[in-house]
Amino acid sequence: MTKQILCLLFLSFFLASSYSQLTHNFYQHICPNVESIVRSAVAEKFRQTPITAPATLRLLFHDCFVRGCDASVFLANANAEKDHHDDLSLAGDGFDTVIKAKAAVDSDPSCWNKVSCADILALATRDVVALTGGPSYKVELGRRDGRISTKKSVQHKLPHADFNLDQLNTMFASHGLSQTDMIALSGGHTLGFSHCGQFSKRIHSKAGIDRTLNRQYALQLRQMCPVNVDPRIAINMDPTTPHIFDNEYYKNLQQGKGLFTSDQVLFTDPRSRPTVNLFASNNNAFNQAFVTAITKLGRVEVLTGHQGEIRRDCSRVN
Repeated sequence: MTKQILCLLFLSFFLASSYSQLTHNFYQHICPNVESIVRSAVAEKFRQTPITAPATLRLLFHDCFVRGCDASVFLANANAEKDHHDDLSLAGDGFDTVIKAKAAVDSDPSCWNKVSCADILALATRDVVALTGGPSYKVELGRRDGRISTKKSVQHKLPHADFNLDQLNTMFASHGLSQTDMIALSGGHTLGFSHCGQFSKRIHSKAGIDRTLNRQYALQLRQMCPVNVDPRIAINMDPTTPHIFDNEYYKNLQQGKGLFTSDQVLFTDPRSRPTVNLFASNNNAFNQAFVTAITKLGRVEVLTGHQGEIRRDCSRVN
């Protein structure tokens, strides 16, 4: 048996054992109304600030990929992971959504200090996806909150805008996620925005416009992001339906309108193109794959049982 196979077997065993205590009805006898409480709080926040949806979805991804789904991204200290440059672009509305939902849950005497920030983030993510027209799904619960958060933890843990397919697959595989999972989760870019600085090289390099970019789209991006513009100017990730969770992201890739290199490569690389074409032609197939992928994402290195804690305040350890 090769060393690579042994490593894969160990990873599979570790992942299976770590989330074995997660269940759909974890709070049935602890805080039976938790889902309706969170859903109501998230809906109220979403009505006030639509950016709540992409901000919360992105927050879950960043949290799970760094130290596992343990809400460590919320912790504030002198060396917190949320202050790493890869996390500085996380919108405050994502944090605020979970904080408000946590307050709503804890205002119920039967639920006070019984529901983790990590579980509330997972529930809130499901709710914002549904609120923007995406699928609703059952969320596995029972996570505990971590006590550690460091900038160093973020190093080399999050995909970058210039990643190629091999880099993406390697990073996602390290968390037990397949290429199909990665492509489905990338569909989260159907919501929200990025900043000019993340893709400026594709439209302003000495070699000219990136050839994988639709030229008309690239010229539009140049107008919105000229050379000397503030790199923090926001540009919709999905130029077609930026506020709706749908499969337009994949149709955009077919037309050369992937904002990041790491988006467009999903179509330009023949290994991933068939999945992009499937999701572009079948919104239901995308929704099903997304639910499978985000469920697997929610299991990454979770703390359960007596591990970690239930934070009273999501921003600091008890």
